[in-house]
This record gives sequence, structure tokens and C-alpha cells, in this order.
Amino acid sequence: MSSNPPGICCLSGVKHEGVASGKMIDFHGIETYAVGDATSKKIIVIMTDVFGHVFINAQLIADDFATQGYYVLVPDILKGDAIPFMPFEELLTFDLPTWLGKHSLEITEPIVDKVLGHIKEDFAPTSIGAVGYCYGAKYVVRLLGEKVVTAGAIAHPSFVTEEEVEKVTLPIIISAAEVDPIFTAENRAKTEAILVKNKATYEITVYAGTTHGFACRVDPTIAVQKYAKERAFFSQVAFFAEHLK
Repeated sequence: MSSNPPGICCLSGVKHEGVASGKMIDFHGIETYAVGDATSKKIIVIMTDVFGHVFINAQLIADDFATQGYYVLVPDILKGDAIPFMPFEELLTFDLPTWLGKHSLEITEPIVDKVLGHIKEDFAPTSIGAVGYCYGAKYVVRLLGEKVVTAGAIAHPSFVTEEEVEKVTLPIIISAAEVDPIFTAENRAKTEAILVKNKATYEITVYAGTTHGFACRVDPTIAVQKYAKERAFFSQVAFFAEHLK
């Protein structure tokens, strides 16, 4: 695999403080956090980690993308079954395998496909950027492989297979943690080798002093981690500015 299945590190991190500026909408039967200019012809759709579209961290990231002129949608790809954020000691007893069994590819991908289909029908966008964190990164890679979106950005991906990466030729930017049992150095090397072979437009950046989840659940009181989270975001912004026209 190009990244391993999720583990306990996918459930850890820090819940951020802030007030989201967007709103929840019913997007063709799927609860979705929406923010930004709905008349924009450039759309960004965010595929979340296991904490889902209701997690303030995901909403604040969406708000930041919206300030760049995008209309941003964060759909509920977890069918109302996001893992509640909880203290780390409680996470140790959480039954992640059972939860994952309820959120397999066969269950999640139809939701993703429905969202993208309606985005194209409703907005007729000139370009679509897809952003994926951890669990959600797999679906960004698949959307790129099927050429459903224009460009993609993923951070510390999980569950991505080499076969999925093999289909990617469209622009992709990858933010990786220095220490990550899910997206290891070996996984990164395999992924880069495939993208080079495909002659894809890509960037892979590894951030020192970080662990899995840093791009969305970093501890902002730790300077090196805060820098990495912010730098990864602005790298995604610059990448999309180049590829979403």
C-alpha cells in the first residue's frame, strides 16, 4: 500500500478554538458545511478525517480556504457517524476496527460521488480542488485517478493503495509528517516513484517535528508544529492558485 490503514494516531491531536463563519446546508440530502462565495466558479471540497464535517478544526480550515475566493463544501462523508473528539486515554479503548467496518469504500465512495456529481450540476465550476486529510485523503486520490476533480491536496493519508496512486496524473500536493506509522518514509518513496513514472505534476513535503494528523489537529502551542500546519495550508493555497483556473 502507499499508506497503511488508520490507527490510534488518527484519533489523536488537539481540538482548535474558534468560531466558524460558514453554515450547515442540506446538499442533496447530505449535511454539508458550506462557506464562501456561492457564485464562485472555483470550488473546493474537503474530505475530512474521522472527526467529520462537524469538527471545528475542519470548519476553520474551510473558512481559511474561502478567504482565497473559493466556495468551500465539507460534506458529511461519515453518514452522521463521526468519531467524537475525546481525551487520548479514552481513545485507547475506542473500537476503531468496528467503526471502520461501517465506513468502507463501498459505503463511503457513493457519498463522495454523489457530492461531486451535484457540484458539477449545480455550479458548473471551471475547476474543482479536492482536499483530504487522513481518512478522506483516499477519496481525493480516487477522484484524481478518475479525473473528476482538477487538482488535489492530501495530508498524512491513510488507506491509499498503490493501484489508486497508479491512476493519478493530475496535479497533487502531499503534506507528510516526519514521524508517521500510516504514511511512512517507505510509503512516501513508493508514492513519489509512481507519480514520477506517471509524469504527474506533484509536490511532496515532509515537515520536521511533526506526527500524523499535524495538518488538521496540530497543537498550536508547539511552535514547530504550528509552523508546519500553517506552511502546509499555504502550500496548498499556492498549489491551487496555480492549478485551479
